[in-house]
Amino acid sequence: MAQPIKPFFFDITDDEIEFFLSEARQILKSGSLILGKHTSEFEQAFAKFVGTKHAISVNSGTSGLEILLRIKQAENTTILVPTNTNFATVATVLRVNSDVQYLDMDPKTFAPSLAMVKAAVENKSYTKPLSGVFWVHIGGVISPEFPAVVEYCHQKGLYVWEDTAHAHGSQINSIQAGNLADGASFSFFPTKVMTTFEGGMITLNDDEEDVLARSFRNQGKRGMNFGGLHTDFGNSTRMTEIHALLGQIQLAKLPQMLATRQQAYELITAPLREAGIEFVSTDHMDSASQYKLMVLLPENKTADQVKAALAAEDIILGGTVYEIPCHLQPVFNGVCEGQSFPNAETWCPRHICPPLTSGTTAAEAQRVGEALVRHLTE
Repeated sequence: MAQPIKPFFFDITDDEIEFFLSEARQILKSGSLILGKHTSEFEQAFAKFVGTKHAISVNSGTSGLEILLRIKQAENTTILVPTNTNFATVATVLRVNSDVQYLDMDPKTFAPSLAMVKAAVENKSYTKPLSGVFWVHIGGVISPEFPAVVEYCHQKGLYVWEDTAHAHGSQINSIQAGNLADGASFSFFPTKVMTTFEGGMITLNDDEEDVLARSFRNQGKRGMNFGGLHTDFGNSTRMTEIHALLGQIQLAKLPQMLATRQQAYELITAPLREAGIEFVSTDHMDSASQYKLMVLLPENKTADQVKAALAAEDIILGGTVYEIPCHLQPVFNGVCEGQSFPNAETWCPRHICPPLTSGTTAAEAQRVGEALVRHLTE
């Protein structure tokens, strides 16, 4: 009997566990639990991987997003944000007392289009001045229009921050996600491409912004890790040495994990292409994290129907990205009230994400692809 194919996989070997335990023991004995050797080494290695000058570790990707806004003094401005994103992207804008203007999505990329950004920028009716854009690489997919979006926004005097929670290792035009705009925030939540239990990483190229980011994550202690002088209105959003240790282990094997995900993506999508089933492609990219494969549902199928049919074959689907767009979330009632975003309203509930992890074997990927064709074409 075939083993169930699950949507989540914590990629760690017995040898890596033993190494983690040995190093964690040394951390505990040292008494240096934050802002120490492992934090510094993890940050340097991550900056090198992404290709940025700086990387600043934080306790979550959400904290990273808020720090990016603080850096630009975005308080009391308007920020463009895709409605097809996680709660955190919108919540961070509201937390700095700024207004959100939602952007709809293109079903080919699950991200906004350049035309949508231009229309929003040219809108002159905002109560608070427009200052920038939060762009989300949903599922690790970098829109082919994103470089043009960045160029256009910069021409208009707007900054562009990347929400790279899904995009570890995604690359287009020889540039990694996290280095395509003015800066980025990655997430290391347990379900992400790599994890530190909880955690996140800001990537930047500006020296002054690096100083500010490190200050904001450390109670505003600008220019120092410890002490009693508080220059900026920061918070306690540091990553611990234990989390940074796991991050080093995960980052070292990230290329291997990405290669496995890419193989699974190719094997799952091969029968989909042959059957004419639509999905969000990464063919235009140099490489992709393959965090999520978004498969569009035909009109005669619902997500619940397909999930149940696949579960009967021990193929377990996890969450989508995202079933409910932010403008329909109860917590955000009143944001962009009266506006509609038809593509998101159509496709957020009308897609599925088959299991695709760094633990997916070739045989499992083939099994998933064949099952998808059966249940989406019958």
